[in-house]
Amino acid sequence: MADQEIKQEAPKEDWMQKKWRPAMGWMYMVVCFCDMVIFPVAWSILQAVLKQPVTQWNPLTLQGAGLFHLAMGAVLGIAAWGRTQEKVAGASTVGTSVTPPTPAGLPPSVTPAAAPPRPPMTRPAPVAARPVDDDEPPFNPRHRDE
Repeated sequence: MADQEIKQEAPKEDWMQKKWRPAMGWMYMVVCFCDMVIFPVAWSILQAVLKQPVTQWNPLTLQGAGLFHLAMGAVLGIAAWGRTQEKVAGASTVGTSVTPPTPAGLPPSVTPAAAPPRPPMTRPAPVAARPVDDDEPPFNPRHRDE
């Protein structure tokens, strides 16, 4: 029994807690595809079959000044930012650890030599201003030569 390894089970996450971000992305993609591709084609076909004058499809997601797209952009953007913060903090997955790869031929206990220092960053020299000609009027972007 001493040879057997005791495994502790990680607390199981609810599937909704684990999969809500990809589900939101897929849902948004399906809604946009339907509203911008499927529904306009079906709308035109329906009008042609019923022998009515064909009118343009008005996308449902653009009603109300496109608030749906703004809201989904915010939800998906904040979710992606939050996921990035989780990965940076090392909380990408419960129970797993990521070790950086070692160069070939070195045992894991040996660390490679430090990289050479980078040269200091310098700014480019400022560009000299063009000499001003007294006979030339100042530039006015609203002025048009016709």
